[in-house]
Amino acid sequence: MAEGTGYFDMLRTRHAARLLGGTLLGRLPNAMAALAIVLFTRAEGGDYTLAGALSALYGVATAIGQPLLGRAVDKRGQSAVMAGSALLSAAGFALFAAVGPHPVVLAAVAVVVAGLFTPPLEAGLRALWPSVLRRDDQVHAAYALDASAQEVMFAIGPLLVTLVVAWASEATALVVTGLLGVAGTLVVVTSRPSRDWRGEAREPHWLGALRAPGLRVLFASLFFVGVALGSIAVSSVAYADEHGGGTQAGWLLAALGAGALTGGLVYGSRKWRGTPERRLKLLMVGLAVCYLPLSLVPGLAAMIVLSGISGVFLAPVLACAFVVVDRHAPVGTVTEAFSWLVTAFGVGASIGTAAAGPAAQYGGIVAGYAVAGAGGIVALLVLLVTGRGLAGHADRSSPEPVAASLADK
Repeated sequence: MAEGTGYFDMLRTRHAARLLGGTLLGRLPNAMAALAIVLFTRAEGGDYTLAGALSALYGVATAIGQPLLGRAVDKRGQSAVMAGSALLSAAGFALFAAVGPHPVVLAAVAVVVAGLFTPPLEAGLRALWPSVLRRDDQVHAAYALDASAQEVMFAIGPLLVTLVVAWASEATALVVTGLLGVAGTLVVVTSRPSRDWRGEAREPHWLGALRAPGLRVLFASLFFVGVALGSIAVSSVAYADEHGGGTQAGWLLAALGAGALTGGLVYGSRKWRGTPERRLKLLMVGLAVCYLPLSLVPGLAAMIVLSGISGVFLAPVLACAFVVVDRHAPVGTVTEAFSWLVTAFGVGASIGTAAAGPAAQYGGIVAGYAVAGAGGIVALLVLLVTGRGLAGHADRSSPEPVAASLADK
């Protein structure tokens, strides 16, 4: 496959560009909410402790809600569940903007509603790809483009919050955050693939998707990848503080995003031999190795280069993980399975952020970046030590949730 051809072929497929674009638009609240909540709380007289607590509460609620909503999508289809949850999430943001951070109990309820009902667009898109695209290589290219596009989304989100605050107010930024989620969700759920999608009949089991050993191994590994990534964000700020401050942290994180974007696009532009489970282990080796040099904390120019290198394997690891989820998710649990991936990664990132703060404060920048290195190593060890869980093929192949390929309709 010539480089880039896979992406062009994939995006020319009917519905593909709409689904990808709508999903990215609808997921912007994931990149905006934390900053919007903190800025609004501070503007209304709340201290940093309260602002951080409300932002963390939103993150925890989102992590809890994703697999629950994913299971509901698998049982009832995408349109009603996602549209309803998007409206409830937007209502949570609007309520918080109306009542402010005090009384705290009502503010907490508002951010919990906003997070808990975040529609599982990310998981839903990945469940749709096999029925929308014509070939496996197009599905794999879509996964890679999806993983790469996340870096752009998380760069645009905070910028949008800043622009809305400058143009209007912090409260407006909260309302806009919720409305963007509704707008993107409507773009997706009004499309024919989303309206027609139905999950396969599932075997009743309280563990749902987590009863698959391969998924438990995968999510445990990605949890520690999240730990590494979350710690890098905090460590980059600590590095900037010790090297003149200003925009240096932004440059470091932008370099990481650029590395991930480049790695993901290159990975998705090629066909790969062998099983994705084996390929994931090799990619994880690269990810773990590339995190280790960050602890050298050289001068800014060299540190920007190391940050870029640390991101190169991130999007390929995620793209390959999407394929593994698709292969191992038990019948009728594909959306829930992808939602658990989002939760595992997100909770890991939150813990990594929490761990890197005191590590950098009491042990210096090297200790902060060491958390990232340790996270990468443990993520790799999980795959290697528990590799037997990934060895067995899924009890399902690529799902066919609709009778015919929607690409031909």
